[in-house]
Amino acid sequence: MNASLDSTRLSIRSFHRTSEPEVLAPLVVAATVDGTIRGHIVRSARGLLDDLRKVQADGWVNSFLQQYRLGTEEGTALLSLAEAFLRVPDPQTADLLIADKLTDADWSDHKGQSSSMLVNSATWGLVLGKAVLGDSTSTLKRLIAKAGEPFVRQAVGAAMRLMGQVFVMGRDIDEAMARMESKDNRGFTASFDMLGEAARTKADAERYFQSYAAAIAAVGRNPARGHSVSVKLSALHPRYETAQSATCVPELAEMVRELARSASSLGVQLTVDAEEAARLEMSLDIITQVARDRALSGWDGLGMAVQAYSKRARPVLAWADALGRDTGRILQVRLVKGAYWDSEIKHAQERGLSDFPLFTRKAATDVSYLACAKDMLAARNIRPAFATHNALTVATILQWTSAQRNFEFQRLHGMGEGLFDRLVREDGYNCRIYAPVGGHRDLLAYLVRRLLENGANSSFVHQLADQSISEDELLADPVVKIMAVGGARHPAIAAPADLFQPERANSNGLDLDDAVILQETAAQMAMPVNLNGDLSVSPTEAVTSALAAYPQWSGTPVAARADCLDRLADLLEENRSQLMAIAVQEARKTIPDALSEVREAIDFCRYYAARARTDLVPVELPGPTGERNVLRHEGRGVWIAIAPWNFPLAIFLGQVAAALVAGNTVVAKPAPQTPAIGRFAVALAHAAGVPKGALQIVTGAGDVGAALTADIRIAGVVFTGSVPTAKAIARNLLADDDRPLVPLIAETGGLNAMIVDSTALSEQVVRDVIVSGFQSAGQRCSALRLLLLQEDIAEHTLEMLRGAMDTLNMGDPADPATDIGPVIDQAAYDSLMAYRASGKDRIIHEIAVPASGLFVPPTVIRLDDIDELKREFFGPLVHVATWKAGSLEATIAKINAKGFGLTMGLHSRIAGSSILIEQLARVGNLYINRSMIGAVVGSQPFGGEGLSGTGPKAGGPHYLYRFCAERTTSTDTTSAGGNASLLSLDDGS
Repeated sequence: MNASLDSTRLSIRSFHRTSEPEVLAPLVVAATVDGTIRGHIVRSARGLLDDLRKVQADGWVNSFLQQYRLGTEEGTALLSLAEAFLRVPDPQTADLLIADKLTDADWSDHKGQSSSMLVNSATWGLVLGKAVLGDSTSTLKRLIAKAGEPFVRQAVGAAMRLMGQVFVMGRDIDEAMARMESKDNRGFTASFDMLGEAARTKADAERYFQSYAAAIAAVGRNPARGHSVSVKLSALHPRYETAQSATCVPELAEMVRELARSASSLGVQLTVDAEEAARLEMSLDIITQVARDRALSGWDGLGMAVQAYSKRARPVLAWADALGRDTGRILQVRLVKGAYWDSEIKHAQERGLSDFPLFTRKAATDVSYLACAKDMLAARNIRPAFATHNALTVATILQWTSAQRNFEFQRLHGMGEGLFDRLVREDGYNCRIYAPVGGHRDLLAYLVRRLLENGANSSFVHQLADQSISEDELLADPVVKIMAVGGARHPAIAAPADLFQPERANSNGLDLDDAVILQETAAQMAMPVNLNGDLSVSPTEAVTSALAAYPQWSGTPVAARADCLDRLADLLEENRSQLMAIAVQEARKTIPDALSEVREAIDFCRYYAARARTDLVPVELPGPTGERNVLRHEGRGVWIAIAPWNFPLAIFLGQVAAALVAGNTVVAKPAPQTPAIGRFAVALAHAAGVPKGALQIVTGAGDVGAALTADIRIAGVVFTGSVPTAKAIARNLLADDDRPLVPLIAETGGLNAMIVDSTALSEQVVRDVIVSGFQSAGQRCSALRLLLLQEDIAEHTLEMLRGAMDTLNMGDPADPATDIGPVIDQAAYDSLMAYRASGKDRIIHEIAVPASGLFVPPTVIRLDDIDELKREFFGPLVHVATWKAGSLEATIAKINAKGFGLTMGLHSRIAGSSILIEQLARVGNLYINRSMIGAVVGSQPFGGEGLSGTGPKAGGPHYLYRFCAERTTSTDTTSAGGNASLLSLDDGS
């Protein structure tokens, strides 16, 4: 790599999470135009608006957006129906989905309101559908009920396919190419994208590769037509991730190189699409390798997309120009606004990252787009393509280019009709249509994403459809908007660090999608840590010391106790690397799991500190005049905290922090498998100001725990572990009739089920099964144990699950490429392997494991019936059974009957099913359309019921109260001379 390329790559990295004002300052300068030029631009833009409005009455999408706005009940219902309907194989569930989406919305208000006959016809169909499915007293329903639900189903299916046609150019490449020859597309070229979901399996990736190869061959039959092909790298590899870059980057580079050689030989342009921010650096590595292929010398058809909403957009363009210069080629660069905005915001917040990788205001993206466009026009090794539906942006580019024609515009198929027609057919400009190709069943999720992206309230397409927005507002200068706010982040979007403000700071994360940070972290995890240490005191001595320290600690003001927890949280962050290393080496956690563990411990400390300041202050209670009633929350005494090995820091410190801040002293016992991280945490707590007597640590096995809970001097026990051990503790606390009754807070395991119906998206289900069932080697109390698939989609889902499992890596947890490490110890290994052997004939799929080490193969085990699973197996074993459509309620009842109640999952697009499971499921944590693990402190309080625990929920607003004694003082304020406050009242009015 030459010096210019080196410097641009460094610049790209430096901009990744730089603050918005800092990034925007030079962009504002580049995007600013003077008043005279601005006047020309606005006049040109008004002409483009006229062109758009002329075709708006005929444009199905514009009419749809105008009639069914996103954010309205009807608009949301239609999108939800479109996203799921065509993939539902069974009529019973399809009817449920239709009823779920159609019957609550008020379609009658939209009858005949649109200028589009198609939209009005669709509205009448929706009115009829609601009549069939809704009010049984409806005269209209009685008139058409004879047609029945199959009629409605067929009508809705036809409408959904029609929606698909609007956004999908063709079901295959030949159909798409033929459609491009219609009069509507006269003068336009196409960039065909063989779209679908990202690959989950190697078979998916191979299928997508073949579809791209076939598209290149088809386009190459008539290269003079000028069409091109776009590829999505995530479709070509199931593990397109930074942690897997050592394998996925060279493999992807080879696949793209093969496609590029074919495209080059046929005279076809090939563009690599842009995806999530985490994949940018890998994509640049891949593009570099392809650009340097000597077999492609002299071919200027290689292209890439750049996202203007990215803070790195401008340096990426500089890099592209330098790469073109270095390889002696012109790169085709497509500038887009960006399509992953909402998920990028959420990802950064969840991970506690230093800042967002993109702009939080649409106007900032518009400014970035203009600045990038100016750079592209000035670059010598870039041929620009401007993908936009914004009339002001188009007018600005036209002003800057004057008579220049060596660039092109681009628009999405189904969007922006009319914007470029005159420019192409009369003025000689080039415009390419980004044209999705594929079966409607597979692409409706894509359709919904496009509607959401282009129908969002801030988008130009949506604003154009909104009659309440004036032309002046549409054409307002984005530079002026950004200068007015100083480039500041949008105030409604909390920075990751401020996610839980004003209550507390979010724990800082690590960007493990950054290759440099990941490598540095991995090196730190490999550094030797001290896992040795001796038991210094006996259980009896520890309780004695904690009892002696109790009066002083309980008398410490609650604010001071909370301050200790905040200081402890800060110390945990300062020592994050060492704590993670201990978690990796002692608890055998992978690097991401170790990071999550430390962050959760920090969040527990800050959350309980914040809650204590609010919840544990004296409360004045109502009463008659002349009386004062005060409720106080005070410590109970000495608490025993017994933590598990699977969360040896987070649960350990969560228990300790809650008990301490409530005014208790604590004797903490870590699991015998993970004492080192407990000792380290206790040392940090002492350094944070917790007196040594107030927090004692005792290590050892079950006999030590039994001795602690048998001590009649203790005031409570908080425990996380197995059901048998929890019951043994409960019996121990009642064994002596003379000892006080003390509280037991127990969180145990569960037979956690995930229910999947036929409306669910298989790719999402498989991803969440992998995470829920196999992450952390299945050694989480919340982990998926029982996968319940609707029988209509069971085999398809299991086939995809098998393929996804085969892409997992097992090995050393300190290796960043490792997905699943070993189980905790020999006893766990032996138990799990014996169970697998006993049901070997029921194993559906398992994956290979390293020859040595305590590696239990991730395994899927078939059951004939839910009732066959009697107990929890704490490891990477997922049992699967099926259920029939229409039996959801009975299925939930079977799960409830097992007596466990920790976590449950549902994957469904039917809102009514979500409501039903919420009403009927007897579980502490219900997860809908997501994974079942990773509860967040303060957002998702965690804990079960029945055999899964006593409550209250850890990380929730009621947890601290259980550690407290509630005491009320009532004072007769008249006993010392009358009620002064009452006697001093004036007459009032």
